[in-house]
This record gives sequence, structure tokens and C-alpha cells, in this order.
Amino acid sequence: MLRFLSLLIPAAAGCLSPGHAAAHAILIESEPPARATVPPGPTGIRLRFNSRIDHARSRLALRAGTAERVLPLDPGSPADVLAASSDLAPGAYVLRWQVLAVDGHITRGDVPLTVQAR
Repeated sequence: MLRFLSLLIPAAAGCLSPGHAAAHAILIESEPPARATVPPGPTGIRLRFNSRIDHARSRLALRAGTAERVLPLDPGSPADVLAASSDLAPGAYVLRWQVLAVDGHITRGDVPLTVQAR
């Protein structure tokens, strides 16, 4: 039993360490927010994460139905932000993001939104 505990305690401590908790870039804020309704026309998109991301290896795509297009990222955005803009017509959309955190972990997610009819 003592041998088991001597192996378990270091393993548990490693799981609780701060380095482990920050292993992935987590979306903490989006503009527009998830499930928002926005007016048609030019729309700024800004996703902020809890850590720095590798912009060159990250992407942001806009999905409408089965069609998806990659959005060009704003090269001047901060190290923890993906930013882009797009002219949106009325309909339902999903912003699909994939980021590479500077520690090498890839994270993906979706932000659904609706563009109201004129």
C-alpha cells in the first residue's frame, strides 16, 4: 500500500500543477458573442484566448449551411486574439476556429451566430 501511495502522490501533484492547467488555449471572449444576432453587412470578428497563440498556424472559418470559407486573419491583432472581418448576409452561421497555443497544443471550437434579415 505504501508503494502504491508513493507512486500516486507525485502523479496527482503533476496533474494539479499550473503548467498542466494552461496546456490549451481556451476561448474566453468572442465578438460577436455565441448565439448573438447581428445586423447584415460588415462584421468585425474577435476571439480572445487565455494564452498566446501562434497566428501563422491558427485559422478562422465561416460556415453557412454546408459551405465554409476561411477568413483572412488581421495581422495586427494581439498575441492572444484572432481577429478578422467579413461582409455577412442574413442567415445562420458558425465561426469555426482552430488555434495552436505556443506550447504546441491545438484547440478547436465553434461560435454560432445569426445575421438578421433586413
